[in-house]
Amino acid sequence: MKVLIVGGGGREHAITYAVSKSKRVEKIYAAPGNAGIAELAECADISVMDADRLVAFAKEKEIDFVIVAPDDPLAAGVADAFLDAGFKTFGPRKNAAIIEASKAFSKDLMQKYNIPSAASVTFDNADEALKYLETSDMPVVLKADGLALGKGVLICNDLDEAKDGIKTIMIDKKFGDSGNKVVVEEFMTGREVSVLCYSDGKTIKPMTSAQDHKRAGDNDTGLNTGGMGTFSPSPFYTDEIADFCQKNIYQPTIDAMRQEGREFKGVLFVGLMLTEKGPKVLEFNARFGDPEAQVVIPRMKNDIIDVMEACADGTLDKIDLEFEDNAAVCVMLASDGYPVSYKKGFVISGLDTFKDKEGYYAFHSGTKLTDEGVVTNGGRVLGVTALGSNLKEARENAYKATEWIDFENKYMRHDIGKAIDEA
Repeated sequence: MKVLIVGGGGREHAITYAVSKSKRVEKIYAAPGNAGIAELAECADISVMDADRLVAFAKEKEIDFVIVAPDDPLAAGVADAFLDAGFKTFGPRKNAAIIEASKAFSKDLMQKYNIPSAASVTFDNADEALKYLETSDMPVVLKADGLALGKGVLICNDLDEAKDGIKTIMIDKKFGDSGNKVVVEEFMTGREVSVLCYSDGKTIKPMTSAQDHKRAGDNDTGLNTGGMGTFSPSPFYTDEIADFCQKNIYQPTIDAMRQEGREFKGVLFVGLMLTEKGPKVLEFNARFGDPEAQVVIPRMKNDIIDVMEACADGTLDKIDLEFEDNAAVCVMLASDGYPVSYKKGFVISGLDTFKDKEGYYAFHSGTKLTDEGVVTNGGRVLGVTALGSNLKEARENAYKATEWIDFENKYMRHDIGKAIDEA
């Protein structure tokens, strides 16, 4: 089987790694890929948004299976282009990817089908949003409606912060057209958990749980980022909570999407808040999380192609999804200054150390291969992931492995998985 993976970040590197382990796969292509992916796949310098060129490339290489991994191309209908051209494809169509692409849509869906989530109101007019905030309890959460690289969520502790947030999102348009609408949501407290689920449009099967760390600085300080690290499983996600979520969140969401004529095939990422009143949905994504994929995929026992093909074929009910009885921690090595401003092009040393180390991974997020070697090419550079028999051991292993890598302006959080100690 020849496989094409669309994307070029850490999530795609983790997917490529898993695909490379499949006995069914003879050749992997990636577009555009990155320096790490290039060790496992033949990379083509094609934008993830260029559907015409991607489809033409797939035809030229006689691709058997396509995996569309990132949010932007899914929201833009790149999976549709492959499906309409006759390619077996993993990833939801545009009309289903809207569950991530529009927070207003997902909130309306949850309210219509009684799926537990925070109370919210959506506005497309800044003045009306500001008027509403005058009578709102604080703190509140403001969410830009569209895609914003994981950064379009503002937690506002008082009215002044909330007004500034509306200005940032709707007037200054910091997140572009994603801020044409804003969702004003009640602030929920509790443990956050991420659960990625495979779906074939009818059946939904949750993977092992994970927890992301979004803030740039230690102790959850600083700006929101695309993710500074993650661990799996969450010690707070019990069997009882998993059963509740399957019955009241996961399956009802897939049923609701089908009812709306938006059959969802691919990965439904469910961000949960474990509140005193039970689990509630924080957000939906229409793909693997990044860096959640970097801790979930290495723990999966199944051949990833078997599972993804079952999602595409509508036969997921025949798959017994299995995960190792272990743990994983991922620490993001970033460029100092991320997510605001940072320099690129610094040579990375120490990557070869991972090649003969079982249970250790350096998933490339923002890297580039040059004549000088592999250099930094983004804000989040590498996801250093390690396995362990338990979360504490995995965390120790991951931080040990971060010391093997060096580049100028290397930055990381030092408290990824600290919640483990409180479990």
